[in-house]
Amino acid sequence: MITLTARLSPSALDTRRGVVRLHPEVLDALGLRAWDAVRLTGARVSAALAAATSGDDPPGVVLVDDVTLSNLGVVEGAEIVVAPVDVTAARSVTVAGSRLASTSLTPETLRMALTGKVLTVGDAVSLLPQDLAPPPGSDVSATRRKLSNAIGMTWTNELLTITSADPAGPVAVQPSTVVGWRDGARTGDAPAVVAGSGATVGVTGTTGTTGTTAGVTATTGAGSGPAEVEVVTPAVPVADLVGQQEAAKRLAEWFDLTFSHPELLARLGAAARLAALVSGPEGVGKATFVRAVAQGAGATVVEVAAPSIAVLEANAAAQRVADALSRAGSRAPAVLVLTDVEALLPAASAPPVATVVLDALRARPDGVALVVTSAHPEAIDPRLRVPELVDRELVLPLPDGKARTELLRVLLRDVPVESDVDLGAIADRTPGFVAADLVAMRREAALRAALRQRDADEPRVGQADLLGALETVRPISMSTSDTLRTGGLTLADVGDMTEVKQALTEAALWPLQYPDSFARLGVAPPRGLLLYGPPGCGKTFLVRALAGTGRLNVLSVKGAELMDKFVGESERAVRELFRRAAEAAPAMVFLDEVDALAPRRGQSSDSGVSDRVVAALLTELDGVEPLRDVIVLGATNRPELVDPALLRPGRLERLVYVPPPDAEARAEILRASSRNTPLGSDVDLDALAEELDGYSAADCAALIREAALTAMRESLSAAEVTGAHLASAREAVRPSLDPAQLEALAAYARSRER
Repeated sequence: MITLTARLSPSALDTRRGVVRLHPEVLDALGLRAWDAVRLTGARVSAALAAATSGDDPPGVVLVDDVTLSNLGVVEGAEIVVAPVDVTAARSVTVAGSRLASTSLTPETLRMALTGKVLTVGDAVSLLPQDLAPPPGSDVSATRRKLSNAIGMTWTNELLTITSADPAGPVAVQPSTVVGWRDGARTGDAPAVVAGSGATVGVTGTTGTTGTTAGVTATTGAGSGPAEVEVVTPAVPVADLVGQQEAAKRLAEWFDLTFSHPELLARLGAAARLAALVSGPEGVGKATFVRAVAQGAGATVVEVAAPSIAVLEANAAAQRVADALSRAGSRAPAVLVLTDVEALLPAASAPPVATVVLDALRARPDGVALVVTSAHPEAIDPRLRVPELVDRELVLPLPDGKARTELLRVLLRDVPVESDVDLGAIADRTPGFVAADLVAMRREAALRAALRQRDADEPRVGQADLLGALETVRPISMSTSDTLRTGGLTLADVGDMTEVKQALTEAALWPLQYPDSFARLGVAPPRGLLLYGPPGCGKTFLVRALAGTGRLNVLSVKGAELMDKFVGESERAVRELFRRAAEAAPAMVFLDEVDALAPRRGQSSDSGVSDRVVAALLTELDGVEPLRDVIVLGATNRPELVDPALLRPGRLERLVYVPPPDAEARAEILRASSRNTPLGSDVDLDALAEELDGYSAADCAALIREAALTAMRESLSAAEVTGAHLASAREAVRPSLDPAQLEALAAYARSRER
């Protein structure tokens, strides 16, 4: 065995195919030939196929992809142990995957995708075929075609988890291997005829809290024929819909009137037809919500994933919708659920098939209720929301702290946990998390607990496992945003700046931590504040510390990043930014270099882009829809350039001046910067700070860094930084603060105090 350093492979050909690259000399030392299997040991043990690098890479490096790094539980740059391993042919392999994959892929197609890979229980594996050295008899082109037809263009992004294998060690899938989905169909199962379909597929079991069949079916897939996959999906009890009880009650009333009292509606002059839109943040549980309420109403659910049919050719897509409506009509009372409807019926550039689909939905059979779901209701074709089609809407809110506590209690109800687990503390640490995020956190915590208690008789999930999971699980609402890393900083770590920290606490944290106090006094909390001061004096550092103290989700954007030359795109980016912030609440929107985003209107020469962005920003700050649990914080060193309308009360109404550090603050900064640097006995940081007039916080940190480099230039084995090294460093690191700019900023601060 050999210990090597893991590096991400730069080759797109190797990505997610279960292949690692070793230097030819390493292959020879291990007695391996190209495409032999190797055991990889990091925090976990995995296996992969080994191939040779080009020879230009260092011998001490192993090239891996991101999935392999995740399977090993390490990050790039970590050391892993590589050793030869014997791989046996698998008698059976069971996998778990997303609902789209498990309902779209037959076990036979799944086996084709896994052929030629080395699999280990607990590992993630992609659907990308191992086509670099395909095993004899495999048809990679046919496999790719079947995967693309079944799932659509997103098939390359799907990841599966190996849940069990026989035998248990590293195995390879062969043509004779029994491959199947966990709690689902397996190769060799007897096929069953699906109603309304010309194909035969496996049908999985039934569920239901009262011992009856839940009657929830999922319809997905693509291809040239009418093949469908029908799977009975478990529905959770309505009582487990934490934070959604009011919406569940309303939807249940609609179902009851539609299915049980149609004559009453007809007598009162209303059609006995129900069509509703269920919207809410991604991952909040919209489809689960509809399934649960429909089961409580005794209705069958036919579920269609709109993205899976949106990629089809127009006639096939229309036929797929017609088949689903026919199947729902044959099982009335039934609910047809069209998930992520904006993919099939987009507001912008709606395809011709959209009209056909709308006509089909309008002419649905009696006894069939239509429910469409979307995380982006503004992106839906407006023709869907006319009165005779979808005329009702339910919005599922983001769970607050109390709801997250109850969700955690439901999710961990059947999980053995240690007595020290504090669900309230976990809920406080998960702002912006939805149900799907908490499920991901539970899965990651279980993995950590399993690694920690491999040989325990009664393994349990502890508080440390749940808190550790938060280091890797990122909420869905933040997945497309640039976030500000706090690095564990809090305001307590910021030396001096007492007045600045107090102002930040009052304006940014109090509205989120004490909303009842503002309500009791009958005042609205501040919407935002502006930090201004000379460059390098810690404005961004303060924001990081503020986010760490309040445990906020922070959406960070540089002013110029929202500018776009195309008409309407910059305004759309501003709206999208604030929409993501609302979904991630409690959250803080940090607008760095806000003078570039919101300059004074009428003075730019960019065809009015800046003026439109300022208008969009002002609208979001105090528009018709109020911001809830969202604080906006701007930072600039040119406050006089910011549009005055942005600084009036109700917007960025609190202006906080971050002055240059004085001698006492510089001493604190030097001590913090040299916390891990051994200093000589002749170093007096307090005396040094007195001499650093004109140095910013960044300059002080750079001075310590340059002094350490000076010591290293003298000797790479240097053990400390002396006063001579600091004196030499001062020749290289000069003060960056401009006296004229400091005076202008101080004058601006004085003018705001009057």
